[in-house]
Amino acid sequence: MKPIPPERREAILARLSGPAREPVARVAAQEGISPATLYLWRRKARQSGALLPDHDEAPEGWSAREKFAAVLHCAGLSAHALSEYCRRNGLYPEQIERWRLACEQANDSVPAREAGLQRLQRGDRDRIRHLESELRRKEKALAEAAALLVLQKKARAVWGEEDA
Repeated sequence: MKPIPPERREAILARLSGPAREPVARVAAQEGISPATLYLWRRKARQSGALLPDHDEAPEGWSAREKFAAVLHCAGLSAHALSEYCRRNGLYPEQIERWRLACEQANDSVPAREAGLQRLQRGDRDRIRHLESELRRKEKALAEAAALLVLQKKARAVWGEEDA
C-alpha cells in the first residue's frame, strides 16, 4: 500500500475535529483506512500541539487536559480570533470561559475543600463511635438474654420441670 500524502492526511484529520466532527469508524470506512491508523494519526497530531479530541464526543466530554490546552491557546486571542478559533473547533466562547474559570478555581479552593473533608470525616468518626457503642450495648443485652435462657433451662432441669 502506498503512503498517504500529508495533504490528504490533514483533510482526514480535519474531518475528525471541529463542529462537524465525524466518528472515527465512519471516516475509516469511507476512506478505506483502518481505525487504528486514524487513532494513531490523531494521537500524533495532539502530541504536536493540534487540538483534537481523543474521542468522538462533543467538546463538553473532552478531557481536562484537552480543555486546559484550549484555554491556554485562547488566553491571548482577541474576541474576533477567539470566535474564529471556536468556529474551527466546534466550540462556543462561553465554553472556553467556563473552562477558564474552572482552571482558575482548581487550586483556589484546596483549603476550603480540605476543611469540608475534615468536617465530613469528623462527622463520620462520631457516627461510627455512636454505632459501635450501640452495637456493644446490644451485644451485652443479647449475651445477658442468652445467659438467662441457659439459667432458666438449668433451673427447670434441677426442679424437674419439663420443657414446654
